[in-house]
Amino acid sequence: MEGQASISTEVLARYAADAAREIDGVRGLVASQLYRHRGVRVSGEDGAVSIELHLDVDWGTRLPELGRDVQLRVLDYLERMTGSRPAAVNVVIDSVGPFQ
Repeated sequence: MEGQASISTEVLARYAADAAREIDGVRGLVASQLYRHRGVRVSGEDGAVSIELHLDVDWGTRLPELGRDVQLRVLDYLERMTGSRPAAVNVVIDSVGPFQ
């Protein structure tokens, strides 16, 4: 059979968001009115896809470890669900939850 299948950026963004939310310490995604994204931006160049996640995290979370955990989880999840790995997963901590 001949043909080609492609996966929309919306689907990739949803998968990335779902994977990020599974990490302890992630409260949610932060949407941007300016850049018109819902907490996840998917960009592609020359067949390589990059993911940028904007997160709200719990107060007291160790940010370097959380960022690494999110990156690894998103990479693994997207590879399992789509059969390919993104070229990059960038994590931006936009807000930290309330002090407790």
